Amino acid sequence: MKALIVCIMFCLIFPQGLTCMTYYVSPAGNDSNPGTYILPWQSISKAASTLIAGDTVLIRDGTYQEQVLPVNSGSPGNFIVYAAFPGENPVVNGDTVTVSIWGGLWELYQIDFIAIYGITVINSKAAGIIAEECNHLLFRKNFTHNTVSSGVAVWTGSHVLVDSNIVELACNDGEQECITLSNVDSFEICYNHVLDGGPGTQGGEGIDVKEGCSNGSIHHNIVHDLNRLGIYVDAWDQHTYNIEVYNNLVYHCAAYGFVLASEAGGLLENIEIYNNIAYDNKYIGFSISGHGQPVPHHPIHNVVLINNTAFKNGWASAGWGGGINIEESAEVENIVIRNNICSRNLSFQIADEVGVGSQLTVDHNLIDGFRNYPGEMYGHDSVVGDPQFIDTLNYDLHIAQSSPAIDQGSSVFAPGFDYDENPRPSGNGYDIGAYEYQSTGVEEADTRSIQNYLSDLSIYVGNSRIIFSYFLNQETPVEIKVFNILGQLLLINNNGLQNKGFNQLEIDKPNSPGVYFFKFSFIDREYFYKLNLIN
Repeated sequence: MKALIVCIMFCLIFPQGLTCMTYYVSPAGNDSNPGTYILPWQSISKAASTLIAGDTVLIRDGTYQEQVLPVNSGSPGNFIVYAAFPGENPVVNGDTVTVSIWGGLWELYQIDFIAIYGITVINSKAAGIIAEECNHLLFRKNFTHNTVSSGVAVWTGSHVLVDSNIVELACNDGEQECITLSNVDSFEICYNHVLDGGPGTQGGEGIDVKEGCSNGSIHHNIVHDLNRLGIYVDAWDQHTYNIEVYNNLVYHCAAYGFVLASEAGGLLENIEIYNNIAYDNKYIGFSISGHGQPVPHHPIHNVVLINNTAFKNGWASAGWGGGINIEESAEVENIVIRNNICSRNLSFQIADEVGVGSQLTVDHNLIDGFRNYPGEMYGHDSVVGDPQFIDTLNYDLHIAQSSPAIDQGSSVFAPGFDYDENPRPSGNGYDIGAYEYQSTGVEEADTRSIQNYLSDLSIYVGNSRIIFSYFLNQETPVEIKVFNILGQLLLINNNGLQNKGFNQLEIDKPNSPGVYFFKFSFIDREYFYKLNLIN
């Protein structure tokens, strides 16, 4: 198996034409100004009505009470870029702004080649950032908070990248999903953090690609603490196909972790789900669902569910739940369930509730806690027993050196890397589950996932300073050490105890160009980042 390569090539620095302009916006500016660094505009709307292909606007610190409605398109190689001024945090606040229920605080309609980078959007009475009938879009490193509907949404388009955004308290209390794409071809949703959703009475699934989406991927996202399910692929009534879902983490959602569905009869096919982790969700870790509208058929074909980990799904208070299931009314063909760890899920580990065994291939899964639930199965070549996770109390689901999952998986359809992006196989055979055991000699504490502490890291390199911006998932002391390529320690910055949420840490920029390593240290975790300074 190979990760789907979508033709969406974006860079931090966009290639621009010779006539491109860079403009500036600041709350201290004036829209009658020329929009220069010295004489900036005051509103983002002034930029939205002015910028043409190849132009960039850098938005300064401050709060902007306005709806942003760009009117012009970029062109191939000449994106129109709306970006935070480096190291600053402009906020678009909609608490006094009237927005259509189907609109957004930052709204794009029938325009192409647009990038929105590093903007905070809060308190929208509809969506945060929304695009309709738009192509070639980049939404990167934005933060949305308290939006009535989606934090980020794209309705009909192509070549869309949603990368490294934080979407918090979305769908509060509105419809749709926290990040949603509908009828979008060639897309990538990656490295986003979706958390703390609204009440879920009308909507609020974490990430949803639906209703005709095709040729895309959902990967390296973290989704948690929602009142609905985590990651959803739903055909609705349209042909939806060629989608990969990999290296995602979903936990503590008050519904399911990952779900595939054809709610209104559209064919969902050619879906690959691998290297994902679902733990502590209210009902099911991974589900092929028959739920939806009262239509005659809910077709789901050609699905590979491989090398995932489902642990402790099904809350005792809910009274039901499990690891992997095929639910009633799902009309499935050619479903492969292979190399998955299903451990200590409440009601079952793997269950076929439809009775479509002839359409299923279930093999090489590790089963820990068979419950004799109706339709529950071991499958062929299963491993039975405790997977020996490193630390179940803290949900570190790496496998220990003595785990029975090691080398017991099948190579057929197995991915060439694991959740940590370490190569598979690392031993004599493929391991079962999302993690491949790495016999590197590094202490286990150093190889644990960093997700308990740090997410959404971004780095700004200035003339004399380097600024690290990041989201801490819990209160923790943070220390950064800087090493050169020879391993020599150049600098230590101990910033002491930092609060949960957004934080920044500044260090002096090394004097010479070259490769440098930055070591983040927490209580019992370490994280290395490599940076190539060219000037």
